[in-house]
Amino acid sequence: MGQQDFFKHSFKSKARENLGLTVYNSGFQKCPSGYTWGPALRDHYLIHYIVLGRGSYTVEGQTHSLGAGDLFFVYDSQVVSYRADDENPWEYYWVGFNGTEARRLVRLLPFTSAQPCLHIDSPKVDAQLRESLLKIYGASGTSPASEVRMAGALYLFLASLMELGSLQTGYAPAPPSYAQTALRFIRYNYSHDISIHDIARAVGISRSHLYRLFMESVGLSPTEYLTQFRVNQACALLRNSALSVKEVASSVGFSDPLYFSRVFKKYKGTAPSRYLREISS
Repeated sequence: MGQQDFFKHSFKSKARENLGLTVYNSGFQKCPSGYTWGPALRDHYLIHYIVLGRGSYTVEGQTHSLGAGDLFFVYDSQVVSYRADDENPWEYYWVGFNGTEARRLVRLLPFTSAQPCLHIDSPKVDAQLRESLLKIYGASGTSPASEVRMAGALYLFLASLMELGSLQTGYAPAPPSYAQTALRFIRYNYSHDISIHDIARAVGISRSHLYRLFMESVGLSPTEYLTQFRVNQACALLRNSALSVKEVASSVGFSDPLYFSRVFKKYKGTAPSRYLREISS
């Protein structure tokens, strides 16, 4: 097999501030013999689907030998490595993603740290997963419309995996929780003058209970999550609209533009006015 038989087509996003789900990268690759990535870690979640060949995936001290029809999941901030077989190197499709909803959605997928791999037996499901991943890649681009299309295709792909896990492993996602209800309330009301008390009251639990749920489900306090949510939405507005900094601040729930600027700089390392100039240049 000659070097010309190897290929890689990928897309990497530079604009990653998205409130719900952001595609960081996507693509497909036919790897050369012995091609290796890692040991290293990612700053996002990553799913590979192997369509041909073989290779190995090492995580948490365990090495998994994988082939066509296998998926393997990479958690963010987890040191992993993977290697294509010397004689029959694999070809795979992949998508990398993150976002404020990513952690909750990942918990609904049929992967765990102890079981990061899943095998597909059905030709119908195989075709469905290939098509879903190619749709994510096909929607790639830096325009607002492209970002929305990629996120939409990613939601559909993750939904397929959730259904697949339920069928193959008996895994069933938990019913909507207090935490999910709280996250939904923030998503629909962040632009208003809401407080943590308002969120707890809407969910029907105490503020202390709400705090514990957020720390368990997203690793942030409700206040921290709400603030990050607003700042990320502000980034999206600065990138994709003609609003002034003052108008953006008001649009994401900050009545005081000066306070908004201080908070924005804390999270993004630069003032919103400078952020706006940098993305416009």
